[in-house]
Amino acid sequence: MPTLLLTHLRRRWLTWLYATLMVIGLPAGCAVLQHKERELVFRIEPGEASWFHGLPSEVQELDLRPRSFTDQQSLHAWWWPAKRANAPAILYLHGVRWNLTGQLFRIEQLHAMGYSVLAVDYRGFGQSRGDLPSEATVYEDARIAWERFVQLQPDAGKRLIFGHSLGGAVAVELATELARQAQQAGSTAPARGLILESTFTSLGDAAAAVANTSLPVHWLMSQKFDSLDKIKDVGLPVLLVHGLDDRFVPPRFSQALFDAAQQPKTLLLVPGASHNNSMSLAGQRYRQAIERLL
Repeated sequence: MPTLLLTHLRRRWLTWLYATLMVIGLPAGCAVLQHKERELVFRIEPGEASWFHGLPSEVQELDLRPRSFTDQQSLHAWWWPAKRANAPAILYLHGVRWNLTGQLFRIEQLHAMGYSVLAVDYRGFGQSRGDLPSEATVYEDARIAWERFVQLQPDAGKRLIFGHSLGGAVAVELATELARQAQQAGSTAPARGLILESTFTSLGDAAAAVANTSLPVHWLMSQKFDSLDKIKDVGLPVLLVHGLDDRFVPPRFSQALFDAAQQPKTLLLVPGASHNNSMSLAGQRYRQAIERLL
């Protein structure tokens, strides 16, 4: 009898142990996987891009620190005012891997078109301080940058939101949230237009395209960046630009976003352009497409 009782207690103890390990270990394992996923998604390159040769003298460096940030958090941003007073302004939201030093060539092109540009590094990128970014934190960072952007260009009719690659998903989220708030307040649109270059429908779709698989990989991803479900609610005229030779993000994604967006909308497909050079190859067509937003 004592032997049977001891065996029973051992079995119950093992059951409790396994249950405890599942309760404690599974979330811990998920946390580790999510952290690794975020590392793979953002692929942050430290330091300056090799092609960066310094800031133009007219660029002002800003340090954004809202009250919600800790002492170890801040956003580093560039404000490059146009030569023309009170010119239309663009909020520039970049994609993964490269910080602002890797984005200057595109910012220069926008400035050369006559626009003021506010560009921001998300926490964890460049000189912005903070932990490894996530979908939630880059959305928050974009909203903080928007608050400064509104101060720099008070005229909503002269504001444009620009997102490149994953920054396009951040721009869609920002525009959707701003449109929702404007509708609730009964106010006019907070910006004049939304520009999305080389972006995707969702991060899961982009990952499946890179892996060349039809498996539903989005089920395994905690970082969604789902623009397809949101773009119909941005409440702004939309310009979608994509290089037809983009080997990272297929141009069909911009076509799908264009189909889902409300009018007015424009799709500019650039023959011969890759993931990063649509602006330079499209030239005057790109410039005119932005002007039509205004």
